[in-house]
Amino acid sequence: MRPHLARRPKTPAPTRPATRPKLGDALPSREELLAFLAENPGAAGKRDIARAFGITGGAKIALKRVLRELQAEGVVEKRRKHFTPAGQLTHVFVADVTRRDADGELLATPDEWDEDDHGPAPLVLVLPEPKGRRAGPARPAAGIGDRLLLKLVDDYDDLPEGITYAARILRVLDKKPPAMLGVVRLVPGGARIVPIDKKGREIEVSTADLNDAQEDDLVALDLIRSGGRLGLARAKVRSVVGSMASERAVSEIALHVHNIPHVFPTAVLVEAESCTPAPQGRREDWRDLPLVTIDPPDAKDHDDAVHATPDTDPENPGGFVVTVAIADVAHYVRPGAALDREALHRGNSVYFPDRVVPMLPERISNDLCSLRESEVRPSMAVRMIFGADGRKKSHTFHRILMRSAAKLSYQQAQAAIDGRLDGKTETLIDGVLKPLWAAYAVLKRGRDNREPLELDLPERKILLKPDGTVDRVIVPERLDAHKLIEEFMIQANVAAAETLEKHRVPLVYRIHDAPSEEKVTALKEFLSTLDIKLASRGGLKPAMFNAILAKVVDTPKAGLVNEVVLRSQAQAEYNPQNIGHFGLHLKRYAHFTSPIRRYADLIVHRALIRALDLGPDGLPPQVDDKLEAIGAEISAAERRAMAAERDTIDRLIARWLMDKIGATFRAKISGVTKSGLFVRLDESGADGFVPAATIGDDYYVYDQATHAMIGSRTGETWRLGDTVEVKLVEAQPFAGALRFELMSEGTIERGMGRKRIAAAMARNKVRGGPSRGRKGAPRRN
Repeated sequence: MRPHLARRPKTPAPTRPATRPKLGDALPSREELLAFLAENPGAAGKRDIARAFGITGGAKIALKRVLRELQAEGVVEKRRKHFTPAGQLTHVFVADVTRRDADGELLATPDEWDEDDHGPAPLVLVLPEPKGRRAGPARPAAGIGDRLLLKLVDDYDDLPEGITYAARILRVLDKKPPAMLGVVRLVPGGARIVPIDKKGREIEVSTADLNDAQEDDLVALDLIRSGGRLGLARAKVRSVVGSMASERAVSEIALHVHNIPHVFPTAVLVEAESCTPAPQGRREDWRDLPLVTIDPPDAKDHDDAVHATPDTDPENPGGFVVTVAIADVAHYVRPGAALDREALHRGNSVYFPDRVVPMLPERISNDLCSLRESEVRPSMAVRMIFGADGRKKSHTFHRILMRSAAKLSYQQAQAAIDGRLDGKTETLIDGVLKPLWAAYAVLKRGRDNREPLELDLPERKILLKPDGTVDRVIVPERLDAHKLIEEFMIQANVAAAETLEKHRVPLVYRIHDAPSEEKVTALKEFLSTLDIKLASRGGLKPAMFNAILAKVVDTPKAGLVNEVVLRSQAQAEYNPQNIGHFGLHLKRYAHFTSPIRRYADLIVHRALIRALDLGPDGLPPQVDDKLEAIGAEISAAERRAMAAERDTIDRLIARWLMDKIGATFRAKISGVTKSGLFVRLDESGADGFVPAATIGDDYYVYDQATHAMIGSRTGETWRLGDTVEVKLVEAQPFAGALRFELMSEGTIERGMGRKRIAAAMARNKVRGGPSRGRKGAPRRN
């Protein structure tokens, strides 16, 4: 066993270099800079670097240029205004335990790692628990297959060969069984298991090892023998997960593959059922204010309600008073209780086409905390005053009792504003709905002046039949009603962050970093192939990207450019260290408006209660030091939910298209890789793959800069965003995989083939020959 280590300090001060240059000396070398960044992970901003090396005055401009060059080369990354060597892990991160080393210690790989940019994921040595802090009932021991929240240990100097980092366990997030999943296909003597992994091969199971599994059952397997030249792998059935003939079979796969907690422990249910409606107590009585909920027509829980009225203050002509009321989840879910622990474990609700896996039990989410029409509910409300220019002048938070005046759908509210009234909206149109839309017109001025990133990427929605299969895929219309609620919620979120900063109470921000220098450079190279320039004077701003998007509106390249701009953006996350929200162009932003379905919002509610002395159920001070770990945990849960939702949609559509093998479809190329082309069907939004070996009768090179495959002999080119005709040749519903064959030809620029191939190979540092298509394959009609 390896020796126990002292804990790393919570906020390490930057380590000064061994030999600090005197004022006026030359800039540090690249090697000195990189060494300094490696020794000070997460604590090396430009000021820290300048101070450490004694850089002053005009020399700071030269330092800035050197750092930009290192970013452009991909050697250094900028995260939250701090620089780190590229491919370095953050202090706190989520990882999956993959195996043990020769000493029996656990080895893990980080959950979030970009292999395209940084190569294979590093191995992390999971250090044993320190003395006096052993595993127990409340802190289970970690094992292979588990998902862990880890914190780096910087002072460990005995790493085995091949191991990059050492870390200690902050929390065991999931106890994941190391089992494979597949669907049973009975054959004489046993079964063949069809894997749900897109890259998996069939597995044999003997009759004796079926464990009562039947045809179409989804089963968990334990491997007995690996496959290879001797034949298929062999396994035995550990357990039957469920029948694939059931309506919820597809989302059931996602729950198990992504290890999403979906069964509430008994203690959590008992605690939820014991909750009773909140008394008025110190709450303000706002039951006569006609707040309304506006949600999707199929919404089961309603956690936000809105109201607006013109401001009567003569000092604010044309201004509005906007009120946003949010379900008071903090009253029922107390810190450290069973409900709270389970909510943190889940992180957020997960939404599938056929079901919702809620963060909180229905007694809380659909009953006590749902702002039902005409029923009294406890709420946290923010009253905001806006000037005629759309700028927020002031705001106040209140803990209230409210009664929703009406439950409306987006379509219903929009129809009323457009003149199509029904029995409910005709009583609300003048006193409630028209003031809401007038207030939105004012807030929109502020939004337009702020210029957030405005990507145009329509979202598709799957509509199911009663039997749980796909009926059709639609693109819901984007209404002003949607935009109104979105902007009201954004302003409420900003108000929450501002209040907590003012009162110096820690919180979890919703942060979104600016695109990295490396991604911006790649975007510029791509845009240059379309004769579009991305100006970058004065630093990156969302408006610069909006200007690019405006140039391609209503052109065939609009979808392509929107997609590439999206891919250049960083991923939003939760963190107690604020760097602002680049996409929304906001200096401070926190999630406050959905505590029923997001744990981050519950943290913010508790922080507001503590900051404003609104009750005894505020954020406990002992949680302050845990917010970094909580942010990492709920960010990982969010990514897990997104992956599960995406996989479920893929499986549903693959199942839907099974009887359409051989049919042709119009599609757009949605991705280009060395191994082939990803395509998205125009009608359904289904995603599939065209292997490079089936593309055509040429040799092809993948050009990363132009997102294209280029034929070396003919110059035939397929690029991201191109419209193509494809034929469906294979559908794997359990894996959610569709394989297509191109039926249309690429674009050809005569005489440019060899020149472009040479440039592509040079840009991508390709050695040897390019990728090969189907030699001698017939041309497609």
